Amino acid sequence: MKTYPNYSFTSILGWSVSRYETFKNCKRAYYYNYYGKYDEQVPVDVINDLKKLTSIPLEKGNITHDIIRDILIRYTKTSANIDRVKLFTYIHKMIKSYCNKKVFSEVYYKQITKIDLEEIFNEVKQAVINLFNSNRFKWLISKAMESKQEWIIEPGGFGETRFNDLKAYCKVDYFFPLGDEYYILDWKTGHYAPEKHRKQMLAYALWAKDTYQLTSEQINPILAFLLPNYLEIGEPFTLEELTQFNQVIHKETQEMHSFCANIEDNIPLVKDNFPQTDKYIICSFCNFRKLCNLSNL
Repeated sequence: MKTYPNYSFTSILGWSVSRYETFKNCKRAYYYNYYGKYDEQVPVDVINDLKKLTSIPLEKGNITHDIIRDILIRYTKTSANIDRVKLFTYIHKMIKSYCNKKVFSEVYYKQITKIDLEEIFNEVKQAVINLFNSNRFKWLISKAMESKQEWIIEPGGFGETRFNDLKAYCKVDYFFPLGDEYYILDWKTGHYAPEKHRKQMLAYALWAKDTYQLTSEQINPILAFLLPNYLEIGEPFTLEELTQFNQVIHKETQEMHSFCANIEDNIPLVKDNFPQTDKYIICSFCNFRKLCNLSNL
């Protein structure tokens, strides 16, 4: 089964849900995230260090994703039951390994003094238990196993693709073909954000349609929330919605292009053209608030 084709390198920016979300929320944070090397006032190593900051919710999600990845890869090799005691020991070791290598924004900005690894472990463990107890997991290890050699499980790379010849990044985490139907699963540990998550699933569905020449009826995009309880939200899309979404991608790409001094080489306008947001709730979660003299938020 093919996944993402290889494209020759181009400098022009590529649309993604996360890139446009940053652009929409705060143009200054967008500048630091994507164009920090052009800043003439702040050293690039300072910007890069801030860019690397993680957060407790983000790491809970990352660790849970990696555990699910490892569980699914195991099931492509053997259908034997998982030893949960060994699994939970593995999760504990993974949390220590991940968290000891990261700098957390909550600590960096002195909101807390240290990371509670046991709290992270308990939540990740509960997320995995909720997954095991779900009907979706029963479906995975029974019905979906028929095509386990064709599962796509967190593929490498950045998921570069093309939507109407526009560069885009759309990396599907889990993709399960089953007969004439194709299931896109996105497990999350956070809260449901209707607009953002529906947009993300639209992008996944459009990728699946274009990559495999599918009809919209064959694609089953499913959002699955693991905490506090397991909850699935089906996201079926019509052909009209997918066609309209292509237009949305074009419009949003053009908006981001308007902040480039050179579109083809992806060179930005000077930093002053990227204003700070006036929504301080966004600032309070931003890695770069130190650069805007907002580190006390």
